[in-house]
Amino acid sequence: MAEIKNYTLNFGPQHPAAHGVLRLVLELDGEVIQRADPHIGLLHRATEKLAESKTYIQSLPYMDRLDYVSMMSNEQAYCLAIEKLLGVDVPVRAQYIRVMYAEITRLLNHLLWLGAHGFDCGAMNILIYCFREREALFDMYEAVSGARMHAAYFRPGGVYRDLPETMPQYKVSKVKNAKAIEALNENRQGSLLDFIDDFCTKFPGYVDEYETLLTDNRIWKQRTVGVGVVSPERALALGFTGPMLRGSGFAWDLRKQQPYDVYDKMDFDIPVGKTGDCYDRYLVRIEEMRQSNRIIKQCIDWLRVNPGPVITSNHKVAAPDRESMKSNMEELIHHFKLFTEGFHVPEGEAYAAVEHPKGEFGIYIVSDGANKPYRLKIRPPGFSHLAAMDEMSRGHMIADAVAVIGTMDIVFGEIDR
Repeated sequence: MAEIKNYTLNFGPQHPAAHGVLRLVLELDGEVIQRADPHIGLLHRATEKLAESKTYIQSLPYMDRLDYVSMMSNEQAYCLAIEKLLGVDVPVRAQYIRVMYAEITRLLNHLLWLGAHGFDCGAMNILIYCFREREALFDMYEAVSGARMHAAYFRPGGVYRDLPETMPQYKVSKVKNAKAIEALNENRQGSLLDFIDDFCTKFPGYVDEYETLLTDNRIWKQRTVGVGVVSPERALALGFTGPMLRGSGFAWDLRKQQPYDVYDKMDFDIPVGKTGDCYDRYLVRIEEMRQSNRIIKQCIDWLRVNPGPVITSNHKVAAPDRESMKSNMEELIHHFKLFTEGFHVPEGEAYAAVEHPKGEFGIYIVSDGANKPYRLKIRPPGFSHLAAMDEMSRGHMIADAVAVIGTMDIVFGEIDR
């Protein structure tokens, strides 16, 4: 009888479910995966190396481009590491703004994950639903930083500027008449905080819509229940963090365990899974969106009644305002030095980690006292998750490999760095 041997299949990098540039070499026995070997590095842009030749402030926009769906969370870790080395105090208002935008970022990330994961598993509609809400969240980014995605809004010592008092309005165009524009501008009449507040009021209803589409959907359950099961012990041993670890039943969240900024003043719960399969991780992330919404609400309530500075008054670290820069020689010199030479960071090393939407995102900086880091190391959450691809997909079908890649919430910007 003819001998049957395993055959090898290249999954990606041009496969739509490979999420960017993953080349997955699958060793198959029929349609069952015997071995999965992820090949990475196709999006390597030498971010860590580039940071060594740029001032601290010039490297900040590179952070947005690491995990390019959770822009401000990357900036937050970078700023926290620099602030640790500098010993700079961040104004409380800036910390509240940071926490609010970190949670807006979590919503952005989870909405893209839900849309893409659902789409990969055959649920077409969910992608359109999720992108409807992402549009409003991008407007919040744009109102505060001028950019829809790569904001560069968090700065060492605080945030770039205070929240605006007005929201941009839609204008009448060939495509939309005055009545349609009026409906679009309805929640844009007040300040940015009013706009975010309005969104937070509606958002739980939107999450209910996603759950109606997926949670009890039998096809969705067939695709996710019992697929990619990871026991709590293995999840810990593999270096999982974030929803991947919590999906396996570990209540580990840096916002509770090692609070940074003002998370210790926030009231929220940590959702935890039971069986550690794709379905549990889906439920964990859905509940995380609801909890993020709660945190944003608390930040809005505080920010409404507590005005104040949003960036440190130490002009060796943060630029002075335009007005004083144009009328005061001292401030002009500070401004010039800051944007040409940058600030010098004392010798030493620091590691700062944040509870990024995907897990623990850490920045390790070694400083030799210069205006550039001597070495910058990024600890991406997705790297450890992708390393478990082989273990999670072994014995499953090819179609389940797609569900496993989806449940990891992989973005290659941070994995390849």
